[in-house]
Amino acid sequence: MYNTDMPTRAELPTSAQLIRSNAIAFITAVVLLVTVVMPADYGIDPTGIGRALNLTQMGEIKKELAAEAAADAMAQAAGGVTAPASTEPAAQPVSAAPVATAAPAPAPVTDAVKVPWRDETQVTLKPGEGIEIRLSMSKGDKALYAWTVRGGVVNFDTQGDGLGRSISYEKGRGVAADEGELVAAFNGNHGWFWRNRGDAAVTLLLQTGGNYAKIER
Repeated sequence: MYNTDMPTRAELPTSAQLIRSNAIAFITAVVLLVTVVMPADYGIDPTGIGRALNLTQMGEIKKELAAEAAADAMAQAAGGVTAPASTEPAAQPVSAAPVATAAPAPAPVTDAVKVPWRDETQVTLKPGEGIEIRLSMSKGDKALYAWTVRGGVVNFDTQGDGLGRSISYEKGRGVAADEGELVAAFNGNHGWFWRNRGDAAVTLLLQTGGNYAKIER
């Protein structure tokens, strides 16, 4: 025989207490969903708390990686899995933004116009690793940039977001360098997302100048 103490009726929770506990659990779940899960997994941050905790950036990178993986899958499907190596360029995914192809690194901007760079950022990307660097800009601000890759090539997306808007200025696959002028279409963060799709680590050097408040990773 088991000696088990049965609770008395007075010790059991009332219906009001059960309803209150369920309501508190539901409200807590909704708060966590809006402030943590949505920013970290989907890049959706209606409250702004996710960006303050650096969770929104994580969600945006996840979205970029998913979109890039889908684009690669489309390119492979278009080219066929049995296609041998050839001199023909790889099929490019359909995109509204212009797509750059691999090309020899152009001469640095500094050789032509002696740009007074404000910031210089160097990072190493392992195979499969991605990174995002953004400039805080106001609408119409112009930033000059030049980036080069040592040891391989990268896929990139020049993009921006802010005030509930997002934009992709240019995308490229298998690119060793790029330079030019970035003009902010609206107030927000504008910059680049790179990903190393190669089998070896590469070193990325970004130089920026012009009109922007700050640069951050």
